[in-house]
Amino acid sequence: MFDIQAYGRWNITDNIWINITDTTISTWIVGAVLIALAIIVRIKMKKFKPVPESRFQNIIEALVEFFDNHVTSIMTKKYAHFGAWFFGIFLFLLLSNISGIFGMRPATADLAVTFPIAFITVILMQVMGIRYNMKKGEYIREFFRPVFIFFPLNVISDLSRSVSLSLRLFGNMFGGLVLMGLVYALFPRVLTIGIPGFLSLYFDLFVGALHAFIFITLSMYFLMMKAPQEE
Repeated sequence: MFDIQAYGRWNITDNIWINITDTTISTWIVGAVLIALAIIVRIKMKKFKPVPESRFQNIIEALVEFFDNHVTSIMTKKYAHFGAWFFGIFLFLLLSNISGIFGMRPATADLAVTFPIAFITVILMQVMGIRYNMKKGEYIREFFRPVFIFFPLNVISDLSRSVSLSLRLFGNMFGGLVLMGLVYALFPRVLTIGIPGFLSLYFDLFVGALHAFIFITLSMYFLMMKAPQEE
């Protein structure tokens, strides 16, 4: 259960192959679900009313309002436009993390998925710093504080955030995957709807939702470190 299985290979050239793994399949499924949800919400929005009358509209508005308030509380209204990006990432991570409930391998249990997402946060940090601090020279001076010999350490510190973010999420999800595999191996198949099922709900649902929320929260804090200091 712990090995990444390859379901097929695409031959690009004689020396380059692309493996279609269970992580790839999980990512495709999660992406398809998100696209389907986006289409459904878009269609339903045409029927939305100023005062919600349907449970669906209440759920969507509550989710968006909660996330918008969370983004604003960390990034202030000036930078709240980043919320759309983080909302999309949160939904992707959430569905990926809880996909284990449906028998799939969580895509986030693969470092090849978590690291690129975390690295994008580092790129956004630099974009934030350049856009809002370059004119004042703060973006450049920040790398030489407290003295110029700290320049290499400050650069490494920025880059290491992508490593810490990705490893935190990957470690927790992969650890839960391994633990659940061991638990299921200890019980006969007839009994897997008992204790293993309860543990699956905990690791896949609760822990998955928690770490998706922690990931985007830390990402927003990292971005605000590059915002103008007076704000």
